[in-house]
Amino acid sequence: MAEELIITLPDDWHLHLRDGDLLQAVAPHSSSQFGRAIVMPNLKPPITTTAAAVAYRDSIMKTLPAGSNFSPLMTLYLTDKTSPEEIKLARRSGIVYGVKLYPAGATTNSQDEVTDLFGKCLAVLEEMVEQNMPLLVHGEVTDPKIDIFDREKVFIETILQPLIKRLPKLKVVMEHITTKDAADFVASCSEGFVAATVTPQHLLLNRNAIFQGGLQPHNYCLPVLKRETHRQAIVSAVTSGSKRFFLGTDSAPHEKQCKESSCGCAGIYNAPVALSAYTKVFEEAGALDKLEAFTSFNGPDFYGLPRNTSRVKLAKTPWKVPESFSFSFGEIVPMFAGETLDWQPSLV
Repeated sequence: MAEELIITLPDDWHLHLRDGDLLQAVAPHSSSQFGRAIVMPNLKPPITTTAAAVAYRDSIMKTLPAGSNFSPLMTLYLTDKTSPEEIKLARRSGIVYGVKLYPAGATTNSQDEVTDLFGKCLAVLEEMVEQNMPLLVHGEVTDPKIDIFDREKVFIETILQPLIKRLPKLKVVMEHITTKDAADFVASCSEGFVAATVTPQHLLLNRNAIFQGGLQPHNYCLPVLKRETHRQAIVSAVTSGSKRFFLGTDSAPHEKQCKESSCGCAGIYNAPVALSAYTKVFEEAGALDKLEAFTSFNGPDFYGLPRNTSRVKLAKTPWKVPESFSFSFGEIVPMFAGETLDWQPSLV
């Protein structure tokens, strides 16, 4: 049994860094473990223009410790008003690497979303094909008549399949997949054009974790955790060696009081434990030899970026996750708070 692994420095292909005090609090947890991160644009107001993305990137860079080589890869928030010209600007900027599609009200700050993808955004999507700009998709419908546990499956059937059929050369990342349906769909698509990010929580937890011993708000995220059969299916997908799946934490910090409230926010803060958690998944599956491709190769290869040259060491040294992280504005409770994890990462 391996007591130490040395792998190429991973990247996080789906990260929420927030802004203001939250950004300052959480950025170091990601910048200390990852080389790059695709940064989500769902702020208030959302990042809908290249100019706003440049300004947000500047804010992130100011929070990084001296000597940090962490590189935030920015995204734009797709709306009905996004123009093909904005996509050209984004590509020319050299700092924007994707455009995010949020269904109405699907997640935190997604109220400015697209109302008619083909009717209002077709010209933009066609320009994205021309510019080789990936579309990053939150793959859930939000029709209240659709059961929350079925919304990913219905999204694939009603939106994603027609989209890929219409624009087969559009690069699409199905973000934070949670179901066997999604894993099977991504595996069936053309390699190099459709891929998926997968989070630690959807690999390690099923929906029982939300209700075990009482309501567990720190295990509530969107897309919501699914039943055990789906968890097993996505574990099988990511540990199979397929190039279509790569690391995306969807680390989503909220203040403790916003999670533990009468209407708690969705989101799991996993950045401090992500590499430990992913290593646990691959170890339990007997697939540690496939960990590096998932964490460090498949993402940059899909995005057409060079792989990192730095290395990270994963030592089998048990460590206890803090109960919370305290800041001037309040506390943030991480995933696996107070629990002991086996693998501890450090930069080589």
